[in-house]
Amino acid sequence: MAAPLSLLLVCLAVLLASGLWIGFTLIATGAVTLMAFRDMPVGALLAFDLWSSFTATELASLPLFIFMGEILFNTRLSESMFKGLAPWTRRIPGRLLHVNVIGCTLFAAVSGSSTATTATIGRMTMSELTRRGYSMDLAMGSLCGAGTLGFLIPPSIIMIVYGVLAQVSILDLFIAGVVPGVLLALSFMAYIGFRAVLTPALVPPQEPSTGWDVKLKAIVELGPIVLLIGMVIGSMYAGLAGPSEAATIGVFGALIIAGLQRCLSLATLKLAVMASLRTCSMIGLILAGALFVSKAAAFLQLPESIAASIAALALSPFALIILLMLLYIVLGCIIDGMSAIVLTLPIVLPLIVAAGFSPVWFGIFLVIVVEMSQVTPPVGFNLFVVQGLTGESMGRVARAAFPFFMIMAGFVALITLVPDIVLALPASMK
Repeated sequence: MAAPLSLLLVCLAVLLASGLWIGFTLIATGAVTLMAFRDMPVGALLAFDLWSSFTATELASLPLFIFMGEILFNTRLSESMFKGLAPWTRRIPGRLLHVNVIGCTLFAAVSGSSTATTATIGRMTMSELTRRGYSMDLAMGSLCGAGTLGFLIPPSIIMIVYGVLAQVSILDLFIAGVVPGVLLALSFMAYIGFRAVLTPALVPPQEPSTGWDVKLKAIVELGPIVLLIGMVIGSMYAGLAGPSEAATIGVFGALIIAGLQRCLSLATLKLAVMASLRTCSMIGLILAGALFVSKAAAFLQLPESIAASIAALALSPFALIILLMLLYIVLGCIIDGMSAIVLTLPIVLPLIVAAGFSPVWFGIFLVIVVEMSQVTPPVGFNLFVVQGLTGESMGRVARAAFPFFMIMAGFVALITLVPDIVLALPASMK
């Protein structure tokens, strides 16, 4: 096992360090390792894997959800959400800071992307919060942390990729992400409220309360996104549509919202289409490379050998989870979360199944750990987004996000100790 594994790791390290795209890195690594240790038709094997990756029926929903998010990114949906949420948060400790969390939670339910959620909500909230005198650090930290919910609350691009690679029902993953997503959002809000009570200077003086007429008008502002969430997620949970059909409904709803807000034009449609094509091409190439290197590792029996070596350590299931969490945190400091998943899943998933964990549960675990990598420098994409929105240094943004990183770490421990937080809802739907 030592020689094939060493060659595979060296190839990965050298090609990643050279700046080669992750998809091409994975394909080249698999090809070189197979040619070195097996007499096989690598070209034919690669062609079959590329074809099977790009034609997988499970991936049909991916470009549609991405397109839906890109359409909504070019609307005034974030502005409507801020106007709709602000009157309802004035009496909560922390007040308008909660708009970051609630806004990201709502937008995550129609986006599927952490970066898009952070950027869309942050464009509206950050300038407004700082103008009103709220703590810059708490505003930045809450946006970094809550923006990661774009991965956890369905529809999630990461969940679709994991479902395809792990051969797990994407609908089960979507359902399993709801309760953890809501609980994690509430945890963020609880921390904001605690900090606001502990240090009142973090929020400005109490603003005049709003009347019920203003609050009822605010509900109207929230109408479009609530209706879209109901159409997309509700159709899946009611059993009326699968992920692909729900994604189609979502695109149709996003086009209606863009039209009603007078944001729909040929120019914006072109921007949305081109952005979707770039994202889908990137994900497709990564998936093809991941499946190919996974097949190469399987032919060389690397997963079984590594699994046997780790099993010999006689780690408890909880110790194994802690070890994996530390591994993904370290990887998140070097490469993006999706790349970390596709690189490690062929080896890690058999260990998890052997330890008695559900693949659906592990998918949610991975998503939360990948969320943590979104707020760890130097490759934390949410940190880059917030830095671009505020102009603050990367160090200050990372420090502001650290408490929310720790909340996510604690939440990983919680779902490990109480796996029904993840698994109860999918089980009740069957």
